[in-house]
Amino acid sequence: MGKIQKVLQTPTFKKATKKLKPNQKQDLDNAIKSLIANPLLGQQKKGDLAYLRVFKFKMVKQLTLLGYSYVDGEVILELLNIGSHENFYRDMKKN
Repeated sequence: MGKIQKVLQTPTFKKATKKLKPNQKQDLDNAIKSLIANPLLGQQKKGDLAYLRVFKFKMVKQLTLLGYSYVDGEVILELLNIGSHENFYRDMKKN
């Protein structure tokens, strides 16, 4: 596992983060820093979502899921989506 060289954001992720308040963005930044330090923190999904890893963290006392993909050969962390558990996986299948 190499050091993360690039962090990419999908349009879906950018759109979701624009709606966040400053204290929520702080929690998100801390979660992303944790992933940059150790990209294998999230749980690897199976089946249709095999490309997806999900990192669960608290954002202002609410459980939040951060969907991302990690390619070790290229050392790229791609941030795909963020949201509550409700409909998270269904929405990921649509993207």
